[in-house]
Amino acid sequence: MKKTTFMISKRLTCVSLMATAMLTVMPSVAQAQAPLQEVTYLLPAPGTLPAFGPWMLAQAKGYYKAEGLDVKFVAARGGVDVAKQVGAGNAVIGGAIGDTPIIARAQGIPVKAVAVLGAGSLTQLVSHKDERIESPRELKGKTVTVISYTDTTYYALLGMLSKVGLTKNDVTIQAAGPAGVWQQFAAKKAVAMAGVPDWTASAMGAGAQVDILPADVYFKSMAQAILASDETIQKNPQLIQKLVRATLKGMKDIMANPKDAAIAYVKHVPAHQGKEADIQRVFEMYNKFVYASQKVPGQMDEARLIELQKFYVSNGVVPKETPAKELYTNQFVTGK
Repeated sequence: MKKTTFMISKRLTCVSLMATAMLTVMPSVAQAQAPLQEVTYLLPAPGTLPAFGPWMLAQAKGYYKAEGLDVKFVAARGGVDVAKQVGAGNAVIGGAIGDTPIIARAQGIPVKAVAVLGAGSLTQLVSHKDERIESPRELKGKTVTVISYTDTTYYALLGMLSKVGLTKNDVTIQAAGPAGVWQQFAAKKAVAMAGVPDWTASAMGAGAQVDILPADVYFKSMAQAILASDETIQKNPQLIQKLVRATLKGMKDIMANPKDAAIAYVKHVPAHQGKEADIQRVFEMYNKFVYASQKVPGQMDEARLIELQKFYVSNGVVPKETPAKELYTNQFVTGK
């Protein structure tokens, strides 16, 4: 009888230990099997553009998934359209340029920049090497292409011209569209273009020999940014934190090793199959002109933003200044 009691007690002890072990393991198993939260992420242009390398790498390498997110990218019609959609609650997150909130807030759209991908400007003044353009001053009387007259690259060009005493009336500025902006330049129908690294690489691929003058030298416009609405920032800051953290990891991968990043990117974006070297060149330009020198990855430079807004007001792009704190927040990047 005592032996039977001992055996039963021993079995109960084993069962209890097994149950304890299962309870310890089950939360992590349940967490691993939890359904991913679906998120629509608006981009200002098609996601196949190399400019969106950080986002595509974050998706390819599972950084969003590790945050419990299933991110679906949808192309909008430019950064201001992204701001409108995000502000209206049609998407919780979106991509634009760091100065887009200046324009959006002026239109009553309640959005902020929650991260800026780089300390440099997305825009560079790209000219033909044989033109020997060393300053925007030398563009007087010449033709320059831009994507459109409402794009931030156009405003960056105007800013560069203003720093050397020129206006849009001193230069022939042609709005050539997303392909024509570099194609017309490459065909030497323009001496220069206000472009981004993607277009510069395309022009070089078409045989153009170029000189690149960063806009920052004359006019400190912004890099790409992540936008969120005031409401989402207030009600669901954890979601914004996850999206910002994962996207910045993608940017850091490009900065750490553009060659490996290009290989991973092309695998994820088959439209660029066989163009790893071209994508690497684009990523290297982003590293040099856009991503570099940011003390805290993703951090907005308030002084730069204030100065930029003054330019927008003085040139009639927006009617009045908005308090800087309403244009951005660094709560999702500082110290992260």
